[in-house]
Amino acid sequence: MIGNIYQIVFFQPLYNGLIFLTKILPFNDLGLAIVFLTVIVRFILFPLSHKSIVTQKKIKILEPEINKIKNKHKEKQEEQTKQIMALYKNHGINPFSGFFLILIQLPVFIALYTILRNFSAINSDLLYSFLGVVEKVNTSFLGLIDISKPSYLISILAGLSQFFQIKLSLPPGKKIPQKERSFKDELQRSMGIQMRYVMPVFIFFIAQRFSSGLALYWTTSNIFAIFHEIIVARKAKKLEQNGR
Repeated sequence: MIGNIYQIVFFQPLYNGLIFLTKILPFNDLGLAIVFLTVIVRFILFPLSHKSIVTQKKIKILEPEINKIKNKHKEKQEEQTKQIMALYKNHGINPFSGFFLILIQLPVFIALYTILRNFSAINSDLLYSFLGVVEKVNTSFLGLIDISKPSYLISILAGLSQFFQIKLSLPPGKKIPQKERSFKDELQRSMGIQMRYVMPVFIFFIAQRFSSGLALYWTTSNIFAIFHEIIVARKAKKLEQNGR
């Protein structure tokens, strides 16, 4: 049952979308098709991703109030959670919006991974009838990189784009003197460093294990997210300035 839903809702539409774009784009370039398909998928998921980013920005603004609640109810975890959730509700924040985005993005990524993992020939059994005959798929991206194989260049781009995307989504926190740092502060600092510097390296090595088509999808998705983060941050800054 779940397998059929995944096949009908995610795998087959993405497969046909990729083949259709390859068919209509210049030189039947599969790499260009991946870029365009990624942008289309990001626009479809835009309402959820936008809500998630806006939620993160709002929570960041409310951080002083959240810390006050935590300090006030240190010994009462249940009351602490109740007060924070009430604060979120008053400001129209859904703290689970990021979870919903991940929940939808995961099957999309799995479907693209499955499609691109061993993409050597078109499976006509998976094609919609209206697509007609697809004669050729060119795996040479812009005539330079064979995206059916790993590529150092695209793997580096995947790692770099991940670094800048994380840097924008996780701005540096307030500097706290070392003597005043709590265990929680040290843990947050450590997690922030790992996310900023370890994650991009991890993405690079993962990208080197698979076809560069996956790394191209990841890079394009990150670049889209970077521009989205910049636009939301600028709008938030303007609202903050107007509110003063």
